[in-house]
Amino acid sequence: MKTFNNIGIDEKLDWERIRHLMTIGLIAGIMVLVGDMLLGWGVSDPTLSGIERKLSTYVNLSDSRLFWSAFLGFIGIPLEGLCYFAIYRLIAPYSEKSAHMYRAGVIGYITFGGCGVHVPCLAVVFFYKYMLQSNPDRALELTCKYGAYFLLPGTIAFLIFFFIKTIAHICAFAKGLTPYPKWCWVFCLAVGMVATMLLKLCGNHALTNALTAAWISIGNIWMFLGLLITMKKASVKEKGVKNYGE
Repeated sequence: MKTFNNIGIDEKLDWERIRHLMTIGLIAGIMVLVGDMLLGWGVSDPTLSGIERKLSTYVNLSDSRLFWSAFLGFIGIPLEGLCYFAIYRLIAPYSEKSAHMYRAGVIGYITFGGCGVHVPCLAVVFFYKYMLQSNPDRALELTCKYGAYFLLPGTIAFLIFFFIKTIAHICAFAKGLTPYPKWCWVFCLAVGMVATMLLKLCGNHALTNALTAAWISIGNIWMFLGLLITMKKASVKEKGVKNYGE
């Protein structure tokens, strides 16, 4: 492909729009953070193991907390995904191949992140909570079956697109295919997520569990906030930017 695929936007970078999208993405990340922490705030039962121990963190949550956690993610996750087009816009003038790869990942994130993963995850918790009351002997078995039918397919699809988007993001920034310095690749979703999961080493505490439940939203906050802060370091190359074959 030898022409710029502008998807209805000007080839010249509009930094005000990019900053605006990143700011909205940051707000959306905070929205999802609140929802995730509403779900994760609790302590798991140390006498249990595996999935049963994980689910034990959520059995005492009220229905209203489950609802608001689901609702905030339902709204916030697609909004985060739409704001990723600010990053797509940074890549597009420098490498169409990387931009198209990134855009495919973003579309998958929007499609499966909220309705395919987040909301079904809350539905699984809701199901387990009431199955534990009505049929405790089969609660775990039936919850795992329910999750395999209604949560696992969306999670697999989401992860495929997540890895596509993440690889495209890191490679584009690390290769200098954006106006940002190459080291700004660290401001990506994956780095923020990995750093958050290190909190697991702090033990089984309500705050720790809440933050690690919010690892994806914290990753988004890390990415958008980092790119907003370092935006002043970005410099647009006036010549040789259309590396369409890369």
